[in-house]
Amino acid sequence: MILSNWHRTVHALPMRLGRKFVIGVPYVWLLVFFVLPFLILVRISVTDMAGGVDPFAPLIETVNGSWQVLLRYSNYASIFFDPAQAAEGGGGWGNTIYVQAYLTSLKYALLTTLLCLLIGYPFAYFLARARAVLRPALLMLVMLPFWTSFLLRVYAWKGILADQGVLNRLLMAVGLTDEPITMLYNDVSMLVGMTYVYLPFMILPLYANLVKMDFRLLEAAHDLGASAWKAFWLITVPLSRSGIVAGSMLVFIPAVGEFVIPSLLGGADTIMIGRVVWDEMFSSNNWPRASALSVLMIVLILVPLAFYYRSSAKRGAPGAP
Repeated sequence: MILSNWHRTVHALPMRLGRKFVIGVPYVWLLVFFVLPFLILVRISVTDMAGGVDPFAPLIETVNGSWQVLLRYSNYASIFFDPAQAAEGGGGWGNTIYVQAYLTSLKYALLTTLLCLLIGYPFAYFLARARAVLRPALLMLVMLPFWTSFLLRVYAWKGILADQGVLNRLLMAVGLTDEPITMLYNDVSMLVGMTYVYLPFMILPLYANLVKMDFRLLEAAHDLGASAWKAFWLITVPLSRSGIVAGSMLVFIPAVGEFVIPSLLGGADTIMIGRVVWDEMFSSNNWPRASALSVLMIVLILVPLAFYYRSSAKRGAPGAP
């Protein structure tokens, strides 16, 4: 009996080690490439550079034989409070350039996510309903832009939307306009660029979800008298909910902190948080405030996601309503 148990233990050991390895690799990846950089940002965000150039200045120092903790939480307070506005009687709370940048970033990220969903859902549905022999080619067309440099694709839109660009020349050639239409350096051109860049991130999760759906359910709905739109709304959309959520997160999260596209295609008045962090880091050399802005942006994204996953887990629990 003891020998038999020993043999079972020996044979089960590689399986346990393999399971721990498979589970451990993603955890190590998250620890090294997410948690550790995030902790570094938090550490810099409470640093008092005191006019110096060292963002890693000591947080603890000895003064007359006693320990003194140097944590500068004002880096976070300055995001929401402007002393100059308070001195002028304007209150100073919640009306800073940083709060405006956060709100602007959230607005354009939501608009980008909505546009990607409106365009990407029909495309993903078409991919899922296409013949199996055509799907690889269609998926290749979706992923083809990734083979080109991100900057080149954004600069290409500058050539398309410029006053003497491809689109204006085409409009003037067919006689729809006599002079160039201003299409560049405004909110519309920025949304066009962001939607174009992030559209594949919406299409691919939706396709992965829709291609697994049993389309016989739609046939059954039609047999029961449901119209095409009603069957789509009551069957297809609920069954693709996880794909919608996954695609929306893949678009919304990077769009909030987008820097390149607003800088190249957006207007001068479009101040997003990515540009503000860049200016604080490299123009003002204020690493603590830039880190505080980044930490707050990460928290603003992760906290709602955590609540969403928690509520989803409760709804999916046995006996949940």
